[in-house]
Amino acid sequence: MRPSAIVLAGGKEAWAERFGVGSKALVPYRGRPMVEWVLEALYAAGLSPVYVGENPGLVPAPALTLPDRGGLLENLEQALEHVEGRVLVATGDIPHLTEEAVRFVLDKAPEAALVYPIVPKEAVEARFPRTKRTYARLREGTFTGGNLLLLDKSLFRKALPLARRVVALRKRPLALARLVGWDVLLKLLLGRLSLAEVEARAQRILGVEARALVTPYPEVGVDVDREEDLVS
Repeated sequence: MRPSAIVLAGGKEAWAERFGVGSKALVPYRGRPMVEWVLEALYAAGLSPVYVGENPGLVPAPALTLPDRGGLLENLEQALEHVEGRVLVATGDIPHLTEEAVRFVLDKAPEAALVYPIVPKEAVEARFPRTKRTYARLREGTFTGGNLLLLDKSLFRKALPLARRVVALRKRPLALARLVGWDVLLKLLLGRLSLAEVEARAQRILGVEARALVTPYPEVGVDVDREEDLVS
């Protein structure tokens, strides 16, 4: 059984207002709001997406549109009320997303409460040589995080209290470092941290099994954060 899908397209970006929209997900990319490319890829992969954000008449139309509640977790929690089982969560600012990339994540993801796709640096640079991404150097290679997340609705709810805490600490680096653990951060800085260690620490923090999925599709990890990214 294919999982449900959620597209998070809320929030406001000052640079998006230059295009006459508030959310960057609605900024035009190749003649269409960029989130339409995301919706199209999800539908092509057999998913029926629940959409959170302003909907000015998107094509293809989401199966369900929900209002923006202002926060990432608030929007995710709202959307989870309308889906069941395993859920693929996507942000609305990844217009390069393809059906093939979505199907890879769905087909290759291990069984876990939370699966987070990561993309090798060399794959990103080969496909998008001008893009700027944040990378982490691990034993297995150098990776950037994806903008997709596969989660089990029932199990993920157990992790929500700690997920809220992590989000609340995102602008307090020292407090967040204490939560993650100085040992893990030191290994990360030295390039000695392994994927298995990352997964184990994420599981300890969230209280549910969390796994990384190395994907060769850079479209999963390249979003549009700035106006300059529209030419990638």
